[in-house]
Amino acid sequence: MKARKRAEFVPAKPHAKLTTGEVIRMLRELKGWTQAELARRSGISATNISLLENGKVEIGKKRVEQIAKAFDVHPAIIMFPEYEGKEIQRVA
Repeated sequence: MKARKRAEFVPAKPHAKLTTGEVIRMLRELKGWTQAELARRSGISATNISLLENGKVEIGKKRVEQIAKAFDVHPAIIMFPEYEGKEIQRVA
């Protein structure tokens, strides 16, 4: 087997992009929470949690802050999942 030089390797790129709704659902499921539980903890109705998870409504700053507080994570993890993939993995 031929030895390779470090400069020959290229970092892997992410294979999937997550939406904000997918991040919310993923974090909620990792916590073992129902939509009703996340609603209780965040102050956002379960109906709106469902709409957010399914990409039917935009999240907005206030909702991001409420959900981030419920999960005890930085709002950027939810708002910008494509930039915060490593942090999402850490939280999970």
